[in-house]
Amino acid sequence: MPQNPDPVAPADDAARTMAQGLLATARHGALAVTDPETGTPGISRIALGLTPVGTPLTLISALAPHHAALAANPVAALMVGEPGPKGDPLTHPRLMIRVTARFIARDSTEHAVLRDHWLTTHPKSALYIDFADFALVRLEPLSALLNGGFGRAHRLTAEDLHL
Repeated sequence: MPQNPDPVAPADDAARTMAQGLLATARHGALAVTDPETGTPGISRIALGLTPVGTPLTLISALAPHHAALAANPVAALMVGEPGPKGDPLTHPRLMIRVTARFIARDSTEHAVLRDHWLTTHPKSALYIDFADFALVRLEPLSALLNGGFGRAHRLTAEDLHL
């Protein structure tokens, strides 16, 4: 019986550039988590930015269900990329990144640096970033899948996403 070839190609320079561009321009994303009570998946729209070294970063309230989900199981998936104004939404590029969430300790030097950095790109969050229930969370990439449009799918490593 003939084997079906894998339709997803390894990353090339064009795929890396497209993936890095999607990540660099994203201001929000869809975060998939596992509910700690039911074990079922859930998805939340989150604010998104990048650390100074290009790692995805978000700010999450403890009131949000995805906060508890990440605290219980830090493995998640992040999707970025928006449909364009015309055409089939499935023909527009999108990037799914498998991540491990790392909560940043509020009393750490890293928190102070990332807080200031976050506020440069998300100035309106100055209203609530210091509330006790908010946490900065680094979303460290494990691997990624890029759908660059019809017939253009690529597997990427965490290193492929470095900006």
